Amino acid sequence: MTAVAIIGGGKLGEALLSGLVAAGRQPSSLRLSESDEKRAKALGEQFGIRTGSVPEVAEGSDVIVIAVKPSDVDAVLRELVVPLRDSAVDQLVVSFAAGVPIAQYEAGLPAGTPVVRLMSNTPIRARQAMTAAAPGRLAREEHLALTAELLEPLGDLVVVDERHLNAVTAVAGSGPAYVYLLAEAMIDAAVSVGLEHRLARQMVRQTVIGAAALLSEEGAVAQDLRSEVTSPGGTTAAALVELERKGLRAAVIDAVHAATARSAELGKPKNPS
Repeated sequence: MTAVAIIGGGKLGEALLSGLVAAGRQPSSLRLSESDEKRAKALGEQFGIRTGSVPEVAEGSDVIVIAVKPSDVDAVLRELVVPLRDSAVDQLVVSFAAGVPIAQYEAGLPAGTPVVRLMSNTPIRARQAMTAAAPGRLAREEHLALTAELLEPLGDLVVVDERHLNAVTAVAGSGPAYVYLLAEAMIDAAVSVGLEHRLARQMVRQTVIGAAALLSEEGAVAQDLRSEVTSPGGTTAAALVELERKGLRAAVIDAVHAATARSAELGKPKNPS
């Protein structure tokens, strides 16, 4: 089985471990490096995996997953230089660090190291992630196959050019927050028309889950599903008229454009102070 080293034991690292183990991956194939010793020990015991320093877990691993904050990436790359340089096998580096371009990895790692940059979202914790993979110039088909082996048990995976990752961030990365905001508004509205808060939460939660289930069916189209609910002159039609009149669609489009621009801004090289 492919040996995987995860560098970073924060929420993302823990979600990856949890999802991979739940998907049937053997704990013996997983290693973790986390700078917080207490955190590393707790996760090691929870999942039954080996923990160690970055060079220790990288040695002998087929895939090295970088799951640290963008500001910590350069330090991790420095620690990876020796084990990658001395490795007798081809090792793939994949990274979830937002806004860090592939060129930065390729410049900081030994020549010839294949890199795949990833953008995912928080539903990875529920094995329902939407993840996009952008291959570097040295990443070949077998490296994308390794990436798929690692991530497909955790949700959907698509391959995109790196230039599209800012848009992916705005749609998939930030997207769950848009859904949660809509859910919040629906709960507030339910309470305002007389429903008890506990009941409102239950109804909205299950409505979102049920709608998502229908949308996930083969060939489902959002516009068609909306039309199925909307009878001419009915309650849904009245509600949708108000949402359109208040600019919901335009607000969502503007929000995605703003998130895309902000992602591009965050990914620009910082001027030295």
